[in-house]
Amino acid sequence: MSQFFEAIWHGEGIGDGADLEEALQAYAVVKPEDGDWVEACAADGADPVIERFASFDAYLDNADPLETIAVSPQMIAEAIALLPV
Repeated sequence: MSQFFEAIWHGEGIGDGADLEEALQAYAVVKPEDGDWVEACAADGADPVIERFASFDAYLDNADPLETIAVSPQMIAEAIALLPV
């Protein structure tokens, strides 16, 4: 089975993906109006992270993530830039 990734914003899951890039693109749903990801990510409690699970089934079974990946504003901006307009 393939890995599964969940995007976390302000402590809540906002989307997911089969790979890191797809999960990072989930941040598009919380994109700041002014497009300033540096400021948005620095906001108190934003704490953007990606949780990596062994599989989708592991995620559904509430398994602990294999790792938690710190997300930078640049990572988000680059992934969102790859989305079709």
